Amino acid sequence: MRRMEADVVVIGGGATGASVFRDCSLRGMQAILVERGDIASGTTGRNHGLLHSGARYAVTDSHSARECISENKILKQIAGHCVEATDGLFISLPEDGLDFQQQFMQGCADAGIHAQELSPKQALQLEPAVNPALIGAVRIPDGTIDPFRLTSATILDAREHGGALLNYNRAEGLLIEQGRVQGVRCRDLRNGEQFEIRCQAVVNASGAWCHEIMEYADLSVDMYHSRGALLIMGHRMNGMVINRCRKPGDADILVPGDTVSVIGTTSTHVGRDELETLEVTADEVKTLLQEGSKLAPSMLDARILRAYCGVRPLVAESSSGGDRSISRGLVAIDHGEQDGLPGLVTITGGKLMTCRLMAEVATDKVARLLNISVPCETASRPLPGAHLPEPIGRKMRQGQSRYRLPDSSLPNSIAGSAVYRHGDRARSFMQEDDHHNNAVVCECEVVTRGEILYAIETLNARSMSDLRRRTRVGMGPCQGEMCACRVAGLLASQQENGDEVLGSLQDFVNERWKGIRPVLWGDALRESEFSYWVQESLLGLSSLQPEGKAEDNRDLYHEL
Repeated sequence: MRRMEADVVVIGGGATGASVFRDCSLRGMQAILVERGDIASGTTGRNHGLLHSGARYAVTDSHSARECISENKILKQIAGHCVEATDGLFISLPEDGLDFQQQFMQGCADAGIHAQELSPKQALQLEPAVNPALIGAVRIPDGTIDPFRLTSATILDAREHGGALLNYNRAEGLLIEQGRVQGVRCRDLRNGEQFEIRCQAVVNASGAWCHEIMEYADLSVDMYHSRGALLIMGHRMNGMVINRCRKPGDADILVPGDTVSVIGTTSTHVGRDELETLEVTADEVKTLLQEGSKLAPSMLDARILRAYCGVRPLVAESSSGGDRSISRGLVAIDHGEQDGLPGLVTITGGKLMTCRLMAEVATDKVARLLNISVPCETASRPLPGAHLPEPIGRKMRQGQSRYRLPDSSLPNSIAGSAVYRHGDRARSFMQEDDHHNNAVVCECEVVTRGEILYAIETLNARSMSDLRRRTRVGMGPCQGEMCACRVAGLLASQQENGDEVLGSLQDFVNERWKGIRPVLWGDALRESEFSYWVQESLLGLSSLQPEGKAEDNRDLYHEL
């Protein structure tokens, strides 16, 4: 069996695992990140992308509120190209009354969150999409953050400091010798090869799946899996985050992000055996639309792009009040101290917002195990791309960059979109006279050929879905119907196995379809009919696949 060596192995390629990977690498440890799928393909990539101010928890969970506002300020400094500081509104409707708003204001003050009380008229002037029936509003420093860009930039920084990323590799066991964890047994899911990584410490950052890693050592944790459903609207209908000023409930937040808006979320407890088969139900879609339209009435007339859901990895001794009553605080376990098994650290709970803080806590524990005294620098050290070029003075449109490359003659639609996603690293693939690589391959999100190649060569993208997470290709209104085959062609030009690329294209199309299926009526149905015509009748997608895959594709389309 092949053997590798490292100081630290991090299991889990979400935002938390990526942040631990980075923190370890910056402190001089030789770190390897093991992820069974692609980065940010689990819970990290299935949330509403809110840059929390902490205000949502100001009344019910003051500790989490203080953590969020602190990390909010840090992320704006170190990850400016992943963040849009939109600010947010907490609105009170007639059915809510104003009693909770007063508790909310006091909670924000106690947590150190700047909150400004507004009149309904002032709120409507700031955000025309908000429900005009509101009776009160509070402005708070919410924003939006792209979890894919954040995770990708975090991993890029770790790799540039000596770390190694092993995505599509699954941890299948812990190497426990002489009463301590001394490594991980893994399998490469692309070729089936088994191998070992010997190390001094293992960090379990696998989120909702952390119990699986712990069970390799006969350990357990009280995990409460809470599934939340969300809807992506067909355009960006609000400029500010809109929240409902009441106790946390279903469909109480509308988040603008890039070119769309996201309404969420629901809350349903699910068992461990359901984590791989999550689907959005018709009742959840109905609830999200009915309650969400109370935030922004225009939602009822908007096209829905897709539905999706994720699982919150919550840890609590008691869940009698449901997941809304469970703290979103982080949980860090040194199993040497708690269970007499040194060499293993588990970090879970928390939120996307606190991934950097969670990593700092976990890496501090690892540093003590390895007798390393180098302090954490992640709160002050910018991520790759965060040194943004000069501002253009105003946004080109909602969801695009406020920045441009100095002295660039390229259209803002092209250069601005690249800078919006990659910050100053856009210089790596944006060349003034390179007309070939500046050609647009995804019109909805303005993704160029050069950006696709950059993601393949530098950001470790190996499949169509990987490219979606790195560049947003296929995430716009057409959901890949016009660009998927072009992008597959570029991917094939960089890989030897053409069948693997065709399989990747098939998986990409099917995943887009799964998200559309729960909202298949009206404009979404008409768009799906058009997608079928383009991809099947015009491009003959099924005819390019092996027989089994072709049948799978036809079966999905025939559900129309």
